[in-house]
Amino acid sequence: MSTLTDPGTAPATAPAPRGTYGDTAVITATFVRLKLALMRNGLRQTTGRKAGFISSAVIGALFGGLGMVGLLALGGSRHMAALGTVLVALIALFWAFVPVFLGAVDETLDPARLAMLPLRPRSLMTAQLVASVVGVGPIFTTLLVAGAALGTARGAGGYAVAVVAIVLTVLTCTVLSRAVATANAGLLTSRKGRDLAILSGVVIALGIQGVNLAVQKLADGRNAEPVHTMADVARWLPPATSVEAVRAVSAGAYGVAAAALAGTVAALGLLLWWWQRSLTRLMTSRDGSTVLAGDGGQETEKERKGSGGALWERLLPAGRSGVVAQRALRYAWRDPKAKMSWAMAIGMGLLFPVIWASTGSATVYHACWGAGLLGMQMYNQFGMDYSGFWLVAQTITSAKDAYAELRGRMLAIALVGVPFTVTVVLVAAVVVGDWQQLPAALGISLALLGALLGCGALASVLFPYSVPQDNAMRNVGAGQVSLVWYGIVGGLVASALLCAPLIALTIWLHASAAGWAWVILPLGAGYGAAVAWAGLRLAAGRTVDRLPEILAAVSRS
Repeated sequence: MSTLTDPGTAPATAPAPRGTYGDTAVITATFVRLKLALMRNGLRQTTGRKAGFISSAVIGALFGGLGMVGLLALGGSRHMAALGTVLVALIALFWAFVPVFLGAVDETLDPARLAMLPLRPRSLMTAQLVASVVGVGPIFTTLLVAGAALGTARGAGGYAVAVVAIVLTVLTCTVLSRAVATANAGLLTSRKGRDLAILSGVVIALGIQGVNLAVQKLADGRNAEPVHTMADVARWLPPATSVEAVRAVSAGAYGVAAAALAGTVAALGLLLWWWQRSLTRLMTSRDGSTVLAGDGGQETEKERKGSGGALWERLLPAGRSGVVAQRALRYAWRDPKAKMSWAMAIGMGLLFPVIWASTGSATVYHACWGAGLLGMQMYNQFGMDYSGFWLVAQTITSAKDAYAELRGRMLAIALVGVPFTVTVVLVAAVVVGDWQQLPAALGISLALLGALLGCGALASVLFPYSVPQDNAMRNVGAGQVSLVWYGIVGGLVASALLCAPLIALTIWLHASAAGWAWVILPLGAGYGAAVAWAGLRLAAGRTVDRLPEILAAVSRS
């Protein structure tokens, strides 16, 4: 008869023989076969999935090979070392985002599924590490890293160090990916993980745009300084230090090369330690299934301390408007589609001044795009409540109720939009280096934000449309595209016309009395607030009469 032993102590028996769970080589081979089996079985599900995998493999190999050839062709360029350093740093950054970006769809990133198996952390780490290099992504990464290292190398010593650098870089990227996945295992399989995956897609999209700008600058040949500036910082950040080691050996600086390689090895060791620590904690600590029923009803110390409300909650007024603003902000954080819209508006609003500055045609007034993108969040307010809007509709019985409801939604956007607009204008002034235009640009931006908020409130009442909640690829209900055009395009035209007097005054002041251009700032802020209030009053007066039509439009699938 078998006896139970304490799981926290090792059994007083001989080590496990070969061919059992105690053999790291057998475990690793099993994990590799499991990874291949999962890929093969996934391809058998649908023809579209098979075509997608094959096409991604072909594209990855093609672009990876072309990238390596292109980097090798640049071997004689004085920019090659800087380009290779920045490229490896960006590759490592993307590998850090990979577990977050794929966490909602790749269940193999969750090591908690293996917690019940009799596996030691080191054996599990080795098996997962080897299995991680099986796939299109690692091959693509290896090709690019090989091009960066070999393109930078010169002489026999340089090529020898390049081979070591390739291995260290790929290992560091893979371990980084697994360590991040293990540390965030609970997040990756939760609703917040799926929301974070959406934001990661936005971050990657913005990062690709930044890489595109850097490549354009480098292709010009005369504007490669930004690449060298980034390389001066990245060359001492692992694993980009491996490329720096190749450059140093090729130049005869063996001490610098040794320090750079030591930095990469040290970073790899720290990542391995972090990964093992996170894995051990994950596989030995209790989870939701082991928490006692009585624990769930106890308020934590953090919850007791936070019972007074966050700072942004205390900035909101009391009454219905404040409650509605809190609800709107929580929806914007928790709903994936709303979060995507806010993230794109904020990200692109910050990125546009940098993009135009890189083309040499930027002005401070381009910062108005930031205010415009945030102001667009006011459109179709009721549609973003999905089918739950009928609960809100039950509480709107008068124009006063409608005013308080719309005012709260507008306050939620303004609470983020006003500081964001000021930040974008300041960033644009720093990037362009034109501080004289700052007051006028900020005044016009605030006026545009107020006009869009007012027009958005009115458009939400006059042209509401449904947003499918169960379809991630659709943001408009069937047959309602025309309503989107009426509301958004009409609102944009109306906002531009409302801001036209202020823009004309700005032009006249710059032409005739430049010293008085600063008055546009208080005028724009006051004018934007007045237009937003007027739009709010008009929308509230029409909401009660149009409530049945709004409910029918929002509830349409």
